[in-house]
Amino acid sequence: MPIDEAEERLRVRPPADHAAGLPAVRLSVTNAVRRMGIVRATRNLLALNQVDGVDCMSCAWPDPQGKRHTAEFCENGAKAISWEAVRETVEPAFFAAHSLEDLAGRTDHWLEAQGRLTHPMVRRDGGTHYEPISWDEAFALVATHLNALDGPDEAVFYTSGRASNEAAFLYQLFARAYGTNNLPDCSNMCHESTSAGLAATIGIGKGSVSLQDLHEAELIVVSGQNPGTNHPRMLTALETAKRNGAKILAINPLPEAGLLRFDNPQKARGLAGRGTGLADELLQIRSNGDLALWQAIGHLLLQAPGAVDRDFVDRYTTGFDEWERQARTVDRAAVLAATGLTWSQIETAAAMLAASKRTVHCWAMGITQHHNAVATIKEFVNVALLQGNIGKPGAGLCPVRGHSNVQGDRTMGIWEKPPAWFLDALGAEFGFAPPRLPGHDAVDAVKAFRDRRAKVFVALGGNFVAAMSDTDVTTAAMQGAALTVQVSTKLNRSHVAAGHTALILPTLGRSEQDMTGGKVQRVTVEDSMSEVHASRGRSAPAGPLLRSEVDIVCGLAAAVLGDRHGIPWASFTVDYDRIRDRISRVVPGCADYNARIADGGFTMPHGPRDSRTFPTPQGKAVFTVSPLVVLEVPPGRLVLQTIRSHDQFNTTIYGLDDRYRGIRSGRRVVFINALDLAELGFADGDLVDLVSEFSDGVERRAPRFRLVSYDTPKGCVAAYYPETNPLVPLDSQAAVSGTPTSKWVVVRLEVSGT
Repeated sequence: MPIDEAEERLRVRPPADHAAGLPAVRLSVTNAVRRMGIVRATRNLLALNQVDGVDCMSCAWPDPQGKRHTAEFCENGAKAISWEAVRETVEPAFFAAHSLEDLAGRTDHWLEAQGRLTHPMVRRDGGTHYEPISWDEAFALVATHLNALDGPDEAVFYTSGRASNEAAFLYQLFARAYGTNNLPDCSNMCHESTSAGLAATIGIGKGSVSLQDLHEAELIVVSGQNPGTNHPRMLTALETAKRNGAKILAINPLPEAGLLRFDNPQKARGLAGRGTGLADELLQIRSNGDLALWQAIGHLLLQAPGAVDRDFVDRYTTGFDEWERQARTVDRAAVLAATGLTWSQIETAAAMLAASKRTVHCWAMGITQHHNAVATIKEFVNVALLQGNIGKPGAGLCPVRGHSNVQGDRTMGIWEKPPAWFLDALGAEFGFAPPRLPGHDAVDAVKAFRDRRAKVFVALGGNFVAAMSDTDVTTAAMQGAALTVQVSTKLNRSHVAAGHTALILPTLGRSEQDMTGGKVQRVTVEDSMSEVHASRGRSAPAGPLLRSEVDIVCGLAAAVLGDRHGIPWASFTVDYDRIRDRISRVVPGCADYNARIADGGFTMPHGPRDSRTFPTPQGKAVFTVSPLVVLEVPPGRLVLQTIRSHDQFNTTIYGLDDRYRGIRSGRRVVFINALDLAELGFADGDLVDLVSEFSDGVERRAPRFRLVSYDTPKGCVAAYYPETNPLVPLDSQAAVSGTPTSKWVVVRLEVSGT
């Protein structure tokens, strides 16, 4: 992966002890004006997250009900819309001037910074450059490839969480009408462990809380999450909860600024630097210590007077007796070894839970990207069930999704393992028999291309090559494809790691007005808390040839399938209400979709939250028992977790700073405990190569990282992705969910050779 020349100017300062405040306002405004201009910036920012406005294309944090602030966005939301709505464009002349070889030598930041894609482009087999192609020719090219395959399972249809509900529904319909369930998506890489853990225990793979529940909670637990960077609007909810009397327990290896103090930039107090302290307790746990911690907390809660809600346990759960037997015999030594905490710290955390009658459990990828991630999430559920903290105000389970509509995509059927009821409803509505065999998830898709079992890759958004684990393997796999198709707004690494034939199909951004069918169209999304609402772009499109995702999907489907099954692809582009009418008859909870969207949106049904009904095979919520295994790290090795910087959203790099952690003008840093530096014979500022070690015997290397002495648990280091994704082995996956284990990578440090 190319290294930015700016890394030579990298500077390190002390990390921040608070998030947001006046710097967030200043940077949001100056960045927006610089990228969009004053008029466009004003129009877009004032529409962001407003009723009938533009839903933020960044994280999936919910919008408040009722009256909203004029500036209903955070710094990262402002960055996201500024990055999408830039004035710069990438025209055919750009591709004529830059060969694929040239682009491969550019950094990911440079690629996306060139501007918006405006023309359909093709790289012909054997060609060195992308060339212009008409939309009709592009669709025909895809049809030729897909219809020549030996079987539909030789094609893979990937989806990013940026896709709208309407586009996602049509996309999965296209794939299944074509004949495959090969529908991997970005949730496979992040919150798939959440979906698996919750489905097995409460019967639905979604969180059980509303925004109001956070406001009413007595205790909020934030595990493996950095809201100050990844979900900044969550800080407002935490501030409201604190002012209502809640306590916050933060559990994370790094002391993130957003969990220490929040200077709310929408209040005079916050602008003056007199914000709200958030975390009452911070447990700096070792990476992968969470399962042990929560087993210990369950053990202590069983002994705490009044902590167990026996009525809830008896009426709504099963499996308690077996779980209790294990919990009462927890191995204290194993817990301390796994967590790196003291028993006193664990007792303090347990006492906070015992004292709370309304607890919300929040978590993100610091939990989901471990081998035992599903077991850990099940342990969250065990404790919530023990205290009756599901299905009542101010309490519940709150997985915080990291992309704006990744939850909505799953609701719309983007899933390689669809339930039978969904396929039954889809087939009945459209008059065909959908395929029943499970398809490829993200990791399996890479393996299929690597082994030449798959030949065509179609991506509705995203940057698959940079986002996936084992970057070198993923790159080679994609380059071996007969055809890769990228529906995109901006240039990224996946366009460079192209198949023998490759297409770039430029699409409208969410901020742009969609006039498909000759009328103003709106799309819908579902946030982390199951709220469905509309989004309508306001800005003029970046170019006259751009098409909406809906239009592109329908064009592809019509070209590939023709009139097969009688699906009226062309009619869906005339009026998106027609798509939503079909959704309302296929997806439970979406009845009267159009009317409810016009009325401000609606909440998807959730049995555990709404009525304490649990759609598990047992008909009740399930206590589960998971073995505690303390993972051993060989001498002289460290455990790496990959993280985002504050100037980043997923694989999109807005800039090279991370001001909350004190990093300026660079990204190739490793945050490491001072004791580890001394024991390994290194010093703060040394340049090293990171070498990962895995059971397959293959050594994977990421070169030239600067060591930064930091407050992180001994034995645990952290560095930014996607630069460190090459270190994550493709076969290192979470049990059950298959999620790459990006928070547990065993590495050694070697003196850099450059």
